[in-house]
Amino acid sequence: MRRLLPPPTGDDGTNGSPGPGGPDGKQWSLTDLAAAYAYPDPLPAEGWLRANMVTSLDGAGHHEGRSQPLSSSADMRIFGVLRALADVIVVGAGTVRSEGYRPARRREEFAAARAAAGQGPAAAIAVVSAGLDLDFSLPLFTEPLVPTLVVTGEAAPPERLAAARAAGARVVFAGDGAGVEPARVRAELAALGHRRQLTEGGPGLLGRFVTAGALDELCLTISPRMTAGTAGRIAYDGTPLEVPRELEPVSILEEDGFLFTRYAARSLGR
Repeated sequence: MRRLLPPPTGDDGTNGSPGPGGPDGKQWSLTDLAAAYAYPDPLPAEGWLRANMVTSLDGAGHHEGRSQPLSSSADMRIFGVLRALADVIVVGAGTVRSEGYRPARRREEFAAARAAAGQGPAAAIAVVSAGLDLDFSLPLFTEPLVPTLVVTGEAAPPERLAAARAAGARVVFAGDGAGVEPARVRAELAALGHRRQLTEGGPGLLGRFVTAGALDELCLTISPRMTAGTAGRIAYDGTPLEVPRELEPVSILEEDGFLFTRYAARSLGR
């Protein structure tokens, strides 16, 4: 893996400030990657919501409904590190169904760091769903290290709310009606102590976060693959922004032709 941004050398050819990370040209350790993707310090009281997504060169956010065909071993290492750094992983119900989501697992390599940061053994999974059309018998709900959260509106179907609670899930309301308000998702999770937030989509949920101005950071893997077909892009919800929102590039890593980019919508505070 090599770092493209920040540059490892200054413009004048002298050693510049490389920022956190590992040695270029070698596989970075998990510690190196954790430093490169650290959350802001100090962490904002209202929480920090980052997204982790992958796209093909021709703009596909998935291939035949799944992100795995666009991924790589390095992408999966970063995927695991981002999960290990998070308090909560926010995901849409459709993505839970299509990707076969399971509970986040405990990573021994991160156990000491999570304990020092006051985090639990693994990130909680927060499933955003208005209708709660979910299979509550799945391991995501019955076998998590920490209880899975179900984020919904106060007018969600009562029988589905009861089923979620019976399965051991914690219900979080982030909308007054049947729907979910994206800005409230971040606020309600932060109020529970989950300030390091990570969303893995899907595209509809990410689009709503973008439209609401609730997304702080995007970690985007650009896969050196093309898919053609009709796959959608990484973010959409049917409501285009009047003015496109600009993010600032923070870092770019490269390995085996994959680009691992990081963009922030506001200052990282360090």
